[in-house]
Amino acid sequence: MTDNIEVFKQNSIRIKSSFGNIYVDPFEVTREYHDAAFVMITHDHFDHFSPESIKNVACPDTVLVVPDRMKAKAACLTGFVREIETVMPGGAYEIDGFEFDTVPAFNIGKNFHPREACWVGYVLYVEGKSIYIAGDTDATDFARDVYCDIAIVPVGGTYTMNALEAAELVNEMRPRVAIPVHYGSVVGKESDGEEFARYVEPPVKVEIKISFDR
Repeated sequence: MTDNIEVFKQNSIRIKSSFGNIYVDPFEVTREYHDAAFVMITHDHFDHFSPESIKNVACPDTVLVVPDRMKAKAACLTGFVREIETVMPGGAYEIDGFEFDTVPAFNIGKNFHPREACWVGYVLYVEGKSIYIAGDTDATDFARDVYCDIAIVPVGGTYTMNALEAAELVNEMRPRVAIPVHYGSVVGKESDGEEFARYVEPPVKVEIKISFDR
């Protein structure tokens, strides 16, 4: 059920769908794909909002979705995308038939991603499945309350959950599949995905998809 999901570095994800290709937080994308129907940004840190990478995946029909507080910062991409849409945490949205929800994404006990910044994760409704891309977050009550088929969660620690914390969250959420991200390059070790998998309990299936060389 995840054959249409690719993970590059960090939280850089491509999902193939009937709506077209959906990119989330494209980062260090050097190949010129120019095939994005949607680009979804979780927050404005350099490893999540990379104008250079967005330009390499965007085409004239691309819709760029960003948190509301990024509106001015995202304006540098006017002319590279069809339109820029803004979102707030805890919302339900529909663009050109593509439906998605936003989930608050923030830290607990550290200040890298404060709640008041209004950063987001996304629940995407694609091909009859719900896909939660958590963004840079800790194990908040908002995350625990997400119902999804596939959970894509950060496990690298420091700025987000570590492998154990992410696994404990997933064990509570009980998606069908969990995919670890946000480790092995900017933060965390390349082995963090395997550590996460050891802590995740059946029947949740863990799939390691991250690629460090593209």
